[in-house]
Amino acid sequence: MKKSEIHFTVELDDKNIPEKIFWEATDNPNEGINDTRAIAIAVWDHYHRGTLKIDLWTKDMEVFEMKRFYIELMSGIADTLLTATNDRSMADLIEGVCETLSKRLDEEMKAAK
Repeated sequence: MKKSEIHFTVELDDKNIPEKIFWEATDNPNEGINDTRAIAIAVWDHYHRGTLKIDLWTKDMEVFEMKRFYIELMSGIADTLLTATNDRSMADLIEGVCETLSKRLDEEMKAAK
């Protein structure tokens, strides 16, 4: 059986706030450790029927980047939901929220310039 691994390394400051986040994966087409400014990991806890989450971001993650990250994350969830459940209606509702949020973010970014 093939195994695939994903590893995260987080460098923390003296107050345990992430300064740097690195990740590597055995199936990553880009070899070596990659750095990132944010990660969001969700795991389904089938014993308690709930979601366990880890959300981390570095000090230098910009607010607009964070908002874009979560909009794109939600859009990806819509795609996954459609693939996993074939529930087009729910996936479309999530995508609609993403489109609304994306337009709002674009307006915020224009106003900030």
